[in-house]
Amino acid sequence: MQTALFSKQQLMQTAQQNMNLIQEVNYSERQKLALTCRILFEHGHDAGLAGQITCRAEQENSFITQRFGLGFDEITAANLLLVDQDLKPLDQQGMANPANRFHTWIYQQHPEVNCIIHTHPTHIAALSMLRVPLTISQMDTCALYEDCSFVGEWPGVPVGNEEGIFISEALGKNRAVLLSHHGQLVAGKTIEEACNLALLIERAARLQLLAMSAGQIQPIPHELAKEAHDWLSTDKRNKVNFAYYARKALKNHQDCIEE
Repeated sequence: MQTALFSKQQLMQTAQQNMNLIQEVNYSERQKLALTCRILFEHGHDAGLAGQITCRAEQENSFITQRFGLGFDEITAANLLLVDQDLKPLDQQGMANPANRFHTWIYQQHPEVNCIIHTHPTHIAALSMLRVPLTISQMDTCALYEDCSFVGEWPGVPVGNEEGIFISEALGKNRAVLLSHHGQLVAGKTIEEACNLALLIERAARLQLLAMSAGQIQPIPHELAKEAHDWLSTDKRNKVNFAYYARKALKNHQDCIEE
C-alpha cells in the first residue's frame, strides 16, 4: 500500500486534489439562490416571512433577492427580484424585504462577499435568547471555528442604516454573526459557501444547546480546530456539499429552478 507511509498532510493534500475530479452541476445564480431558499426551508430556517437571502448581480450596485410576501418554499428562479441599493426593483413589480437594507451595507464594506443569508432558525433563535456566543467544540462544525462574531445588544427591528453599519462592522473578517435576541447572518464568497454556512450555524447551535443541557462543554485544541476549519472551508467542498443539498431539495421542489 503506497499511501501507508504518507504523512497526514500528504494524505489531506491528495484528497483535496482528488476532489477536483468530481464534476460540478452548472446552475445559474438565480437557480442557486432559489435552490438555497428551498434547502433552507427543508432544514428548518423558515420563520414565516422572516429572513432574507441576497447575492450580487452582474449590474453594479444591484443584487438579487426574494420577493417580500413569499416564503422560502415558494421562491423560484423566475420570481426572484433584481433590486438596487435602495431596494427598488429593477426588473419587475414587487417588493424586497425592508430588512435587506443591512445587506447593502455589508456589500459596500465587504467587497469579497457575494452572498448573504439571514434567518431565524429554531436553535439559533433559542441560543440568541441566552445572549451567549456560539461555541464550536465538535469536528463537523469547525468551519465556524473563530469565524463567527457575536452581537450582544439587540438593536430592535433591523431596517435602519444604523443596524447595517454595526452588523457590517461586527462581521469583521468572519463569515458569520450570531445576533442576540434575533438570529444569524452568514456571508460567503459564493452562494454555495453561504448556503453551507447557514446550515452549519444552525446545527452548531443545536449541538451547543444539547451539550449545555448535559454538562460543561469542553474546548477542542486550537491548532486541530484551525486545521479542521481550513479542511472544511474549501471552495470545492462547498460546491460538492451544495450539490448534495440541491439534489435532496429537488426531490420535493422541482419547480424552483424554472426561470
